[in-house]
Amino acid sequence: MSTINSGVNQLESKVGGLTVGGRVHSLSAWFVLALRLMMGYAFAYSGFTKITGEFAAGGYLANVAATNGNPLAGLFAWMGSTPWFVEFANVAVPYGELFIGLGLLVGAFVRLAAFFGALMMVMFYFGNWDIAHGVINGDFAYMLVFLAVAAFGAGRILGLDKYIEQYEVGGEALVERYPVLEYILG
Repeated sequence: MSTINSGVNQLESKVGGLTVGGRVHSLSAWFVLALRLMMGYAFAYSGFTKITGEFAAGGYLANVAATNGNPLAGLFAWMGSTPWFVEFANVAVPYGELFIGLGLLVGAFVRLAAFFGALMMVMFYFGNWDIAHGVINGDFAYMLVFLAVAAFGAGRILGLDKYIEQYEVGGEALVERYPVLEYILG
């Protein structure tokens, strides 16, 4: 029989003189885990199908932004007409998606994976620019999911980051010895 801890956890953050806070139910950990696994599966699957299928970024980059009023149309046109960038995107997009997804699925280097996932979603947001129904769309929402996964340290919830952080180097936990790793792990 499973038990539910009905206790609450406090959250508080101060940014620019503004303090926000709240209480989070203990079940929140399961939802954070679900978000991490959902995005991990979606990205791993998307990357895998691009690697095993036919993927070419050039046509998308060259044509998508010019047809939809995109504020970054010039940047996308440059990316699509620059051969070295198209070749870079042809490798970076599928393998980036695969490795981001795998990192999230196993819970390793989650903050790093989530950062690059959010960056990709920002690029997809502008590439798929459509504000007919407002500025918030699925790409924007997925970007926020990646940021939430990073902020909540989702790699510590049934993930490898919990163990990587505790790995001892010279008798000291890895993240204590190298505090900058907290920006990558978690």
